[in-house]
Amino acid sequence: MPLKREEVVELFTRLRELNPHPQPELKYGSPFELLVAVVLSAQATDTGVNKATRKLFPVAHTPQAMLALGEDGLKRYINTIGLYNAKAKNVIGLCERLIAQCSGEVPRTREALEALPGVGRKTANVVLNVAFGEPTIAVDTHIFRVANRTGLAPGKTVRAVEDKLLKVVPDEFRKDAHHWLILHGRYVCKARKPDCPHCPIRDICRYKHKTPAET
Repeated sequence: MPLKREEVVELFTRLRELNPHPQPELKYGSPFELLVAVVLSAQATDTGVNKATRKLFPVAHTPQAMLALGEDGLKRYINTIGLYNAKAKNVIGLCERLIAQCSGEVPRTREALEALPGVGRKTANVVLNVAFGEPTIAVDTHIFRVANRTGLAPGKTVRAVEDKLLKVVPDEFRKDAHHWLILHGRYVCKARKPDCPHCPIRDICRYKHKTPAET
C-alpha cells in the first residue's frame, strides 16, 4: 500500500531534520567536473571515482584540457574504475560535443545533456539537480529500492518510480529528495540487510520484512 500524503511529508521532514543540507558524495568543482564524475560513476562507487578524479581534475578540469589528454591519456587516470575503456571513449566524445556545439559549457536542458555520449536520463537528472538547482529526481538502484520498500513510490521500472516520485514528493522537499533517498538507501535501507532498528522512518515504512534489533 502506497504511503499517504501526510506520511510522505513526515518521511521527508525526518530525513531533512537529520541532514538539512545534503550533498552528493562525488567530489567536483564545476558543472563539467560533475558531469564527468557522474559518467564515470556508472556501475562504480563514488569512493572509487573520487580517488581517480582527485588526480584527474587538477590536470583536466575543462573539456579542452580533457580532450588534450585523449582516450589513452584519460585511461591512465581512470583505469581503476570499472568499464574504464568505454567511459574514456564517452568522456572524450562528450568533450568534443561540448566544444563543437555548446561553446565548451555544460548545457542546462535535459535534451542537450542526453545527446552527449555516455549521458542517460539519470546522469542528466543529477547534473540538472546538483549543478543547476532543478527539482529533478535521479533514480538509481538505491532510490528504486527505497521507493518500493517503503511504499513511497512503488514501480516496476526506474522511469515509473521517477514519475511517481515527481507526483508524490511535495515541492518543498523535491530539490533535495534524491540526495536523502540515495543516502538512506546506501547507509540504512541497504540491499541485503536493511538496518531497520536504526531507521528514522521505520514506523512509516511499508516493508514487510523489517530486520529485528540484534540481541
